[in-house]
Amino acid sequence: MLPADILKKVRRIEIRTNRLVNESLAGEYHSVFKGRGMEFSEVREYQFGDDIRSIDWNVTSRMGHPYVKKHVEERELTVMLLVDFSASGEFGTRRQFKREIEAEICAILAFSAIKNSDRVGLIAFTDRIEKFLSPRKGKDHVLRVVREVLYFRPRGRATDLAGALQFMYRTVTKRAVVFVISDFLAHGYEQPLRVAARKHDVIAITVTDPREEDLPPIGLLDLEDVETGERVIVDASNRRTRELYRKWALGRRAAREALFRANAIDNLELFTDRSYDVSLVRFFHRRARRMSR
Repeated sequence: MLPADILKKVRRIEIRTNRLVNESLAGEYHSVFKGRGMEFSEVREYQFGDDIRSIDWNVTSRMGHPYVKKHVEERELTVMLLVDFSASGEFGTRRQFKREIEAEICAILAFSAIKNSDRVGLIAFTDRIEKFLSPRKGKDHVLRVVREVLYFRPRGRATDLAGALQFMYRTVTKRAVVFVISDFLAHGYEQPLRVAARKHDVIAITVTDPREEDLPPIGLLDLEDVETGERVIVDASNRRTRELYRKWALGRRAAREALFRANAIDNLELFTDRSYDVSLVRFFHRRARRMSR
């Protein structure tokens, strides 16, 4: 694709996502994500009404009377987009490919961040770290992030979500809002996800195609795992086969959602056969209400 064509598509994405940000998410971003972190400001003498839990006992013992630590809300956020570029993202049987949804969601989150003067960074991964853009501010940087998620061609095809999470929490030392955007068709990432969630505000955005959970009754299917090349013939006309496949897929979903709940990770699931706008807006509203309590 020529540079002029790339710029046109990025511009179309910007117009579409800005409309959603301005019309539906205006004001929500701050209440959803701001105030999640506090930074140290100063130590001052204790005043009546101060929370005794904020007393700095080291300073108090040296000075002979109470002092408290004062914290203020962090003035800016670091937003990290941890994006799965493995080959399974190229799958889509209905309205969009999973990769297209991932790119548009990244654009929405990135443009929302710069409207609030926050920093945005990108970690693109497959079975390796494909691209790392350190968190920065500014529209030019955000447009680069969007170009990368739209047009980057990875070298790997498999998924190492665990390795990507480990790279993220080694690299991003300050508390951040981390969006993990993936189909979560991976193994062995549970412990790294728990570690990441203890330090950062982790939000999982799962992108799913209906055919990954429900087989059509159309006879013999030659299925291939695009990440490993493994192939299997399945008789989808057999009702028992379809039921077992559905049960297996629902079990995988239940295990994933239980992992998120156990680690206080918010999860938004998006599907390739429907618009994500309503689901995304509802997610923002629901989280904003909970954060305001």
